[in-house]
Amino acid sequence: MSNSVISKKAKIGSNTTVKDFSIIEDDVIIGNDVEIASNVLVADGARISDKVKLHHGAVVSSLPQDLKFSGEVTTMEIGEGTVIREYATLNRGTSHSNKTVVGKNCFLMAYVHVAHDCIIGNNVIIANSVHMGGHVEIDDHAIVGGGCVIHQFTKIGPHVMIGGGFRIVKDLPPYILAGGFPLKYEGINIVGLRRRGFTDEQLENIQDAYKLIYQSEYNFGDAVKKIRDTFEMTPEVKGIVDFIEKSERGIVKGNK
Repeated sequence: MSNSVISKKAKIGSNTTVKDFSIIEDDVIIGNDVEIASNVLVADGARISDKVKLHHGAVVSSLPQDLKFSGEVTTMEIGEGTVIREYATLNRGTSHSNKTVVGKNCFLMAYVHVAHDCIIGNNVIIANSVHMGGHVEIDDHAIVGGGCVIHQFTKIGPHVMIGGGFRIVKDLPPYILAGGFPLKYEGINIVGLRRRGFTDEQLENIQDAYKLIYQSEYNFGDAVKKIRDTFEMTPEVKGIVDFIEKSERGIVKGNK
């Protein structure tokens, strides 16, 4: 730690390592067994849980890139076991929600940008050079392909898989595969769901719901109403219709 600048006010747990030329500012809380590589900035507001790994050049809890930000005290939270790779930049929150959050066991690859007030769930994988605007929400077990650009306030549901290099401007409901220009529904994420233990019955329920949403004569609103009237409201089906009903940006279209 001899060539790093570590504030005496920072709270750092046991068995945490900090390599050369890193900076840890005053208002920082770091858990146990954390690995901080060289040239990392851990700025005021960082709240880093146990067993997090910050690779060379990562920037955590830097100021929001938001003209409305006026210096309010906010945080950037990283959950246990998450890995942040080289040169990723994670901004802290604004007064809108007071925090930016990355959950447990996530993997954020090199050059990812997590903007102010974003909420990322657990077990999320975000590939290289994904850039998100403020207030983006990405739910558990989602995978975002490299080079994607995510519009502010966009929501990505759980277990979604997105191909690389796409522009994401609409919400992506749970369990789907998304790709194409413009980005659209391309089926459900069967391989990923099976790997995570979803049963054939659960997969069939998900597929039947999306057939009505994307491959019928109904518009999205009418499809959701039909599902509520005729389907058994299993947790998976309920999650789909609740997501669509709450979407403010609207969901991606399909091929019909």
